[in-house]
Amino acid sequence: MIKVRIPTPLRPLTKGQGEVEAKGANIEEMVDHLEGAHPGIKGRLCDEKGELRRFVNIYVNEEDIRFLKGKDTTLKDGDEVSIVPAIAGGN
Repeated sequence: MIKVRIPTPLRPLTKGQGEVEAKGANIEEMVDHLEGAHPGIKGRLCDEKGELRRFVNIYVNEEDIRFLKGKDTTLKDGDEVSIVPAIAGGN
């Protein structure tokens, strides 16, 4: 199983859980598995074409998937995935 950390804005979809378990050989399969267990979450993570939204950052074992293989990044049992919404900053 893969441990997935859920950010606070998405926790209403996971019944308040900050961490859930998922399956999948890669990020795309993991998102599909999450959608099956927590309906509505994929729409918050992906656009209508199924691509990850720009303001959603996903890390596998603390590595940004944008510097790996994006949604094709391979996952294995024991991996930890963090979903982090981008935070806009400014003065």
